[in-house]
Amino acid sequence: MANSISATLDQSSQQSKGATNDFLMGIPPYLYAVVFSSLCVIVGLIWDICWHLSIGRDGLLSPPHLVIYVGAIVSGLFSGYQVLYTTFKGSASQKAQSVKVWGVFYSSLGALFCIWGALMMLTSAPFDDWWHNTYGLDVQILSPPHTVLALGIIGVQFGAIVSVLSAKNQLAQAVFGNLQTPRRIHRLQLLFALAAGFLITMWYTLLSEELGAREMHNASFYKITAIAFPFLMLAFGRGIGGKWPISSVMAVYTGVMCLTLWIIPLFPAEPKLGPIWNHIDHYQGFAFPLMFIVPALIMDWILRRFTYLNDWVMATVMGLVFVLTMLLIQWPLGEFLLESPHSRNWFFGTHYYYFGNDPNWEYRFKYAPWQLQSISDFWIGMAYALGFGILSARVGLVWGKWMKKIQR
Repeated sequence: MANSISATLDQSSQQSKGATNDFLMGIPPYLYAVVFSSLCVIVGLIWDICWHLSIGRDGLLSPPHLVIYVGAIVSGLFSGYQVLYTTFKGSASQKAQSVKVWGVFYSSLGALFCIWGALMMLTSAPFDDWWHNTYGLDVQILSPPHTVLALGIIGVQFGAIVSVLSAKNQLAQAVFGNLQTPRRIHRLQLLFALAAGFLITMWYTLLSEELGAREMHNASFYKITAIAFPFLMLAFGRGIGGKWPISSVMAVYTGVMCLTLWIIPLFPAEPKLGPIWNHIDHYQGFAFPLMFIVPALIMDWILRRFTYLNDWVMATVMGLVFVLTMLLIQWPLGEFLLESPHSRNWFFGTHYYYFGNDPNWEYRFKYAPWQLQSISDFWIGMAYALGFGILSARVGLVWGKWMKKIQR
């Protein structure tokens, strides 16, 4: 009887291990952990913005802050464990694939970014609490403590990207006699799309004050997006490869923005900091996503179809595609989001409003005169946007080549 039970337990254990290995597909749990951390910090950050819009002052241990701290702690602990394990128990080949730090420790490049990012995030917490106690509520996203936090978040998110890329590039050189190798590469491409999409969402959040519906009829909107996004899109597209890499990344960005916009306002909240001009009883949403997914689809198709193009020619085409596509989509979308009553619903979320603003402001749902440009000023600005887009795309193509070579 005892032997029978022992055999059954052994069989069950083997099945459990097999199921776990099949789920992980030979991919280190560390990679799942840092991608999860990247998700935590961006969701916590958007929740924190909604908290400020809806409630006002937050404390050191407010729920959004706790989600951000969880991301930092998970990233730091898993990365630290990886460094210590490689240093003291790693094989010679594992150490050869690592970066030597301070002459003692062996670490992957991604783990270094994650550790320093986590330390910066945790350092920003007491700094932010002191700042609020001293100067009151922030009037902008990038206050000094928030800047430290943002740099830390970018460090964690970029570390997750580099970690996944390193694993994928190492695996791509493996012998494909193992039938699981293509499946693992596909899984790593999915993890990369998630990590890169979370970073794009973070990048957009930092710039969101200049990228609202009111700015979509101003050339400054197109200049900022042309500088800030093509280089990331093309770096990710060339860096990870696959059929639709840029579109996958931008789909993750779109999904995160939409889900937070649709879910967070379902929960009750009320202002706790005066003056209160706009009386609300639920969270106010953040923002409807920009339509990056459309230029992303076109850019993916061009990357796959015209691989033979010189990089400067490719950058010119990509910059032109990005700027013109954004203009054709965001100009009418901006007018719809700001002025149309059909946008004031849970889907588009344009009826959400900061509790400290007067809800009866005469320009709440229309463009103010000082926000409009002359035709000549607008098209001069668009010419600059096109130039910025081409240069940004060129940087992205160079950066993408470097990302394809990461193996540490």
